[in-house]
Amino acid sequence: MTLCLVALVLTSVGLLIALSQARKSALRAGALQQALAEVRAEHEQKERLLQTVVENAPMAIVLYGQTGKLLFSNAEARELFFEGRELTGENFLRLLDRAPEALRQGLLTETDALFTVEQDGESGTYHLAKRYFDLEHEPYTLLMVKHLTPELGRQEIEVWKKVIRIINHELNNSLAPISSMVHSARLIAKNPAQIAKLDRVFDTIEERSSHLAAFLEGYARFARLPKPRSERVAWAPFLEGIRMLYPALHVSEAPEQDGYFDAGQIQQALINLLKNAFEASSDPAGVELSVTPAEGGAATLTVADRGTGMSDEVLKNALLPFFSTKEKGTGLGLALCREIVEAHRGKLRVARREGGGIVVSIWLPSRHVALPSRTGRLTLTRG
Repeated sequence: MTLCLVALVLTSVGLLIALSQARKSALRAGALQQALAEVRAEHEQKERLLQTVVENAPMAIVLYGQTGKLLFSNAEARELFFEGRELTGENFLRLLDRAPEALRQGLLTETDALFTVEQDGESGTYHLAKRYFDLEHEPYTLLMVKHLTPELGRQEIEVWKKVIRIINHELNNSLAPISSMVHSARLIAKNPAQIAKLDRVFDTIEERSSHLAAFLEGYARFARLPKPRSERVAWAPFLEGIRMLYPALHVSEAPEQDGYFDAGQIQQALINLLKNAFEASSDPAGVELSVTPAEGGAATLTVADRGTGMSDEVLKNALLPFFSTKEKGTGLGLALCREIVEAHRGKLRVARREGGGIVVSIWLPSRHVALPSRTGRLTLTRG
């Protein structure tokens, strides 16, 4: 009887322990399920948020696979490309057969592109960007197209207003003295005793006419800059040609490897930069030109001076067309340099020089080297 009672007690204890463990397991399972449910809900919320953001993005976004199968298009893309229809599953590349030629040509480029479409007597300008990625060993293409016409229209009007103000200012600065001198010449011509003064009047008229001609020529040169004809260029003779123009210039040793650029246009850019550097420096010995080679024939040219430097406001606007702090400046020198460099797919940068002065750097790519990656100008996480 005692043995039976002991066995019964042990059995009861075992059942209690088993029930306790089962309860703990159930609690753990319930907690795990709750955690999984919370994670799933958070994931679904993030997915809905991302989908809402992409769907309402102010640009057309299209995703398609290697065969051209359309996997996703947002509202802007459906409106821009498909007349508002949902065409997921269709072949996007085949649909492009009916697209404007400018769009098809833009899609063929490997870099971002701007293209303009003429339709119904109106033109629209668009920015096109493509990105490629692999997901589970399958290649995909992400296409983004943004309509720029309204923004460009506003910018164009502002630029024209500024051009008109500058041209009007320069014309008045030249025509007013010329008109005054013509009036003085008429008065002098009526008085034979003052005839000798006519030479000074004519000299003033000639000087203002020459200034006006040079001013207008600067605008014309900026507008008709041809596409660069890049080729292999040996640095030593190229730099020697610059040195002959500026004997006081300190030039670094020429790299052994050749560069790849339009020698005439880059020389023109350097002449503009060196002219500014010598005008800014009280001591010509402080002006330096150096070339730093990079992989594959790319190079960075640097023009440095020991002038008074630039204020924050001037530095911010230095590369803008028509901006100048010089009394007789057109504001096209640095803008023309930037236009030349960017036509070479390069980059131009203006910065303060340590110890005083300004340093302008020009990065030129090689024939086969892509543009350097962006430097995070809008970074929000920089320490």
